[in-house]
Amino acid sequence: MNASKPYILVVVIALLVGAIFFINSNSVNRDGSAESVAIAPRISSGQDEMKSEDKIKRYELAKEITTPDGFINTDSKPITIGEFVGQKVALIDFWTYSCINCQRTTPYLNAWYEKYKDMGLVIIGIHTPEFEFEKDYHNVKTAVEKFGIQFPVVLDNDYSTWTAYRNQYWPRKYLIDIDGYIVYDHIGEGAYEETEKKIQEALSERLAVLGESGAISQPLTKEISVQNGAKSPETYFGSARNNQQKKLLLPNDSWDITPEFAQNNSVNASIVYTYTAKDVFFVAEAAGTDTVVIEVLLDGKPLGSEAGEDILKTFDGKSILKIREARLYKVIQGDQSETHTLELRIQEPGLKAFTFTFG
Repeated sequence: MNASKPYILVVVIALLVGAIFFINSNSVNRDGSAESVAIAPRISSGQDEMKSEDKIKRYELAKEITTPDGFINTDSKPITIGEFVGQKVALIDFWTYSCINCQRTTPYLNAWYEKYKDMGLVIIGIHTPEFEFEKDYHNVKTAVEKFGIQFPVVLDNDYSTWTAYRNQYWPRKYLIDIDGYIVYDHIGEGAYEETEKKIQEALSERLAVLGESGAISQPLTKEISVQNGAKSPETYFGSARNNQQKKLLLPNDSWDITPEFAQNNSVNASIVYTYTAKDVFFVAEAAGTDTVVIEVLLDGKPLGSEAGEDILKTFDGKSILKIREARLYKVIQGDQSETHTLELRIQEPGLKAFTFTFG
């Protein structure tokens, strides 16, 4: 092949492969510590004993945070879930910063924290990484600041707390009442009104248990409708989450395929992807300290009104994407779900492509 000819990475999605990717993108198995420690419940007395017996039958005790790898928004002090039993209601949120579903959930968590932190609610974000770069404390702290997160965040790099909760999803929320029981949990986006009502119920119970006056009567946070209609599944470039590399990556001799990502080792490489969705997100990173510049085309043309917030327009009419730090980049923001062909023309070597995500 002529060295000056662009190398093309053609991603062809078959229905069967799409089903495999869909399953992989919605559930994850990781090796974490098999040990888990249930927190000690609040010691009850009198009429509370009957309620406690009922809770023992209906609910599971929360599990403690295990082998944390760092703390953010805690003044560098360790925190535990057990320390809040008998005092607070705790909402535990498993997330990772390059996950678009987590990013869309964060504004609701921020709103609930502001509304209820003085009424007895504590929110703890358990940051369990999907990719190796999400284990970096600086990267997570930068993301926490970018998203305006004020509540405590605990790094769970070894998946030990994730495993203790038998979790498989990003994001996932667990609501822990004042007695230390998991009284509600929710997988993924949505159900914000339902979740907030459960928070209010748990906070009202807390008032009664502590004998405090008042009422939890805050108006519910307004839900922002997210309609995507995406039919294309999350697509990974690494071999660990994509067992069809030889069929999907053609030709792959200009790319180094690692378990987590594909990295181009030539100039003028390309990624061509036909998708059906409204929005397109790209998790990527520059291999070195330099920025990797990518020209972005949709159906062979520069982007127009559908350009995502990370797209830049050049004076000569091109739409480009500059990749540097490891994160999720917003490439396409359409009006409705449609089928298009996306082409990324990578001008220099050193792009680490992790995944396409759709909305």
